[in-house]
Amino acid sequence: MLPIHFAPLQGHTDDVYRRTHHALIGGIERYYTPFVRVEAGGIRSKDRRDVDPKNNAGTPVTPQLIFSSCKELDYLLGEMESLGYTTIDLNMGCPFPMQAKHGRGSGLLAHTDIVEEIAQSIRTKKHLNFSVKMRLGWEHPDEWRPVLDILNDTPLCQITLHPRIGTQQYKGEVSLDAFDEFYTLCKHPLVYNGDITSMEHIHHLEEKYPNLAGAMIGRGLLARPSLAMEYASGKVLTDIERKRQLHIFHDRLKAHYEETVNSEAQLHSRLRLFWEYMEEELGRKIYKKIMKAGNLKNYLLAVKDV
Repeated sequence: MLPIHFAPLQGHTDDVYRRTHHALIGGIERYYTPFVRVEAGGIRSKDRRDVDPKNNAGTPVTPQLIFSSCKELDYLLGEMESLGYTTIDLNMGCPFPMQAKHGRGSGLLAHTDIVEEIAQSIRTKKHLNFSVKMRLGWEHPDEWRPVLDILNDTPLCQITLHPRIGTQQYKGEVSLDAFDEFYTLCKHPLVYNGDITSMEHIHHLEEKYPNLAGAMIGRGLLARPSLAMEYASGKVLTDIERKRQLHIFHDRLKAHYEETVNSEAQLHSRLRLFWEYMEEELGRKIYKKIMKAGNLKNYLLAVKDV
């Protein structure tokens, strides 16, 4: 049975979503926060709130950090240590151009000199546990090779690989041939990430990669929040059971956001994201009705049809 990790997605998997998913559904070995970064010399209040241990009580969560230099990383590590975190995930995979073009996320993979400097720094921080989430490269699918040589000599608890390059973002096919080679050469526990949408896919990964340390799922869990729980339990929920679960999940999020947002428009905007990846789960007609609702009243009427 593969441990299932919940990949972070900006705007979706905030502390409220993670807590609610863990309490209501579960099946997740570990949740990761959307990446925390340095902005205007510090950490945004929104990100600080998201990683605050008080807002993650009872949830197995690891903060994910994105950075372009040792200086940025050291600052972020200091902030995480002050909050009591001892396990940190390093983002070397983000494909978004606004980050990658500044040498963060997958944009860091082309700069092996900086990766080596970061690795040397990690080797001195024996009181912390590090994992890395990465892609094959930013522009070229072989950029991972010198990076893996460095990471193989760096103490890490795991590497998660999404076998695309950054410039693909989420388009095109994942490169399973490249993953096969990475799997063979990687000396750390390896987690697979990328386009996992069904229990059958997870079982296929189990069979093909017997030494795999886990599977990380993001969009697939947003599309079907019960996927990891169904896999872990071996019990596939009926359509009725999944729809009932979605309503409970949505209503719990709604109750929280009603207390924290400033207007109906903000509440509508925030709740609408819950369904963004669920077209296949809901069916096109209901999905379009929810996504095209122009105000909170019409939105809530549309949700009743789920």
